[in-house]
Amino acid sequence: MLLVYNNFLQRNPIITNGLTTGFLFGTGDVLAQTLYSDGVSNFDYKRTLRAVVYGGIIFAPIGDRWYKLLNGIRMPVRLFKSEKSQKVSDTIARVAVDQLVWAPVGIPLYYSCMAMMEGLTIQQWKQKLDEKYMDTLFANWKVWPLFQLANFYVFPVQHRLLAVNVISIIWNCYLSAKNSGVLEDMPVIEDGTLRQS
Repeated sequence: MLLVYNNFLQRNPIITNGLTTGFLFGTGDVLAQTLYSDGVSNFDYKRTLRAVVYGGIIFAPIGDRWYKLLNGIRMPVRLFKSEKSQKVSDTIARVAVDQLVWAPVGIPLYYSCMAMMEGLTIQQWKQKLDEKYMDTLFANWKVWPLFQLANFYVFPVQHRLLAVNVISIIWNCYLSAKNSGVLEDMPVIEDGTLRQS
């Protein structure tokens, strides 16, 4: 299966990444709707389609180029003599650029694209960004840096987007639930007491 995927990826990287990413963004949304809704009767197929479109048409081409660009990032100062140690420091530099450049831009890109596809007004879009941006960015920083360290260190550049996409099923579930507002209605535990958020 991986051999077939690699063949498609080498021949048509944008199409292969687009199909894979769209499918996995859609899977994350289906998971979110399954976990946070009253059942199949309330399933929002248009919402899933929006996730597929965003993943396949917007995120995939950007992600494909982004991971190739990141592969060229090196620690500006050579810290170590050994190649293995230098690979670790280059990996840390890539994660820092990914998290300090892409995350702050990618999160509002997601919410903006969703707002546009949902038909929100500019005022509603601004409100959504105001309400969700910082929470999502901090959640991102709890999830992605550690994974990206492993991703940049272990996987070759052509497989990094796929590795991110597999982990992204859970992240996309979170983004979809956050975007739809269901997480704001969930009870939270503060100081050992269950409270409605």
